[in-house]
Amino acid sequence: MKVRDGDTVKAETEQASSQILEMMALKGKVTDTGAMAMGCTDDDSDEEVYRARHSWSVYQVPVADMEKAMNRVRDGLPKKGWKIVKDGVDDSPAKSPQIIAESKGKEFAVDVRLYDERKYSDNPSLIKVAVESACYRSK
Repeated sequence: MKVRDGDTVKAETEQASSQILEMMALKGKVTDTGAMAMGCTDDDSDEEVYRARHSWSVYQVPVADMEKAMNRVRDGLPKKGWKIVKDGVDDSPAKSPQIIAESKGKEFAVDVRLYDERKYSDNPSLIKVAVESACYRSK
């Protein structure tokens, strides 16, 4: 496992996340909290192992435009060196469209989901994105 600077990993995670937003090409509102470091549960040892996670969503866009954005992500990820490992629906009762991909070299993974207000009547439609870095040991 690589030893990395946490701030560098967070910045790289945000850059990978920005690529996804650019692929979507949506004109909506975007939530953005910035990348955060969190414990990495993939490691059994007592060492301090982390990953960076950047979660955000796009909303106040018609669902038809969101569906087109999902198609652009589906088409754009492989062109940017990402491998799609799941392209279908999630396990929620609404069976929301979901794309999961890993970057070349597996430095990052992304989970993109479209939540359609026609299936979730209490909540507005949105596309939720979560980009995670590979696990690393902090310097």
